[in-house]
Amino acid sequence: MDSLISGIKHNWHFAFFSILALLLLFTALSAPWIAPYHPETAEMKNAFLPPSDGHWFGTDKLGRDCFSRVIYGARNSLSSVLILVCLVFSVGTSLGIISGYYGGKIDTVIMRLADIMISFPGIILAIAMAGIMGGSMLNAILALLSATWPKYARLSRSLVLKIKQKEFIEAAHINGGTQFHILIRHVLPNILPLLVITAASDIGGLMLELAGLSFLGFGIQPPAPEWGAMINEGRQQLQTAPWLMIYPGLAIFTTVVIFNLWGDSLRDVLDPHSVHQERISS
Repeated sequence: MDSLISGIKHNWHFAFFSILALLLLFTALSAPWIAPYHPETAEMKNAFLPPSDGHWFGTDKLGRDCFSRVIYGARNSLSSVLILVCLVFSVGTSLGIISGYYGGKIDTVIMRLADIMISFPGIILAIAMAGIMGGSMLNAILALLSATWPKYARLSRSLVLKIKQKEFIEAAHINGGTQFHILIRHVLPNILPLLVITAASDIGGLMLELAGLSFLGFGIQPPAPEWGAMINEGRQQLQTAPWLMIYPGLAIFTTVVIFNLWGDSLRDVLDPHSVHQERISS
């Protein structure tokens, strides 16, 4: 926490992109007060209206206000990707730490399972699992979780194996520290920063994958607004009503860019040593 506060004070990139990320989250939470219309209210007489003062982003084939749907879509898209990142981080990191710290048969089982999952292309595996389980945001999250956790498991395992060789770990054992105490007090604080940086940097990529599953019909189901699903709904009217794809696409693009740049700046704050080494090597 002290590092984050110091980063906000001394790293303007991190402060700037943190503000933008918070604005996105605030917009999503404030959707009922920001959106001028209910996102699921249909008025067929207003179908395919172009952007205007009454409808800033135009309307869709059912006469629903696209601006309201984009704003409400932020709630579904951002909440889904944040839940996914937290689940992937928790499951992958926990399994990797257990595998690397305790070793033996537990390590063998977890790593062989991770190898099996990695042997399949991630997005293809996610599509296959989402197709088997059926279309819903929960199933899409579980499908991407199953395809993504091995990355965090292997990373956390490698970090734990490296930390276990340090002299301060041996000193802790000699002084009578239990395995659980050493894991909590000495191992976790040394590996969490890099794992948090990885999770923050993956928000944008996982959002694209969730939007892709929704675009294919494996994510959130109509009439609930979600950016990927909105692009799918508007693709048939690309020539006659391009705003149906442009505005949800811009929302995805903007959000992914903000979180990617925020993840890079977070690395500068939490791991300044690696940044210093990169500058020396360049």
